[in-house]
Amino acid sequence: MKALRNFEALFIAILGLACAANYVFDGADESKAPAAYAAAAQPAANQGMPVVVVPAKRMSAAEKQASLAEERKATQPGSI
Repeated sequence: MKALRNFEALFIAILGLACAANYVFDGADESKAPAAYAAAAQPAANQGMPVVVVPAKRMSAAEKQASLAEERKATQPGSI
């Protein structure tokens, strides 16, 4: 039983060290970031919003019903 208590104490000590390290290093990177990073993160002014074009044909109502029926049939328990 002493081994379990030692492991528990070790776990709590490591957890405390991890929390303390997180608190200490929380704002360290943000205060020293160069201005070049901030400028690189800004989008270019002359670019428009990207547009995605999908050249697929829409399914007809009958095709949708057939597709849904096939999907329902495939998801029925016992059918492989």
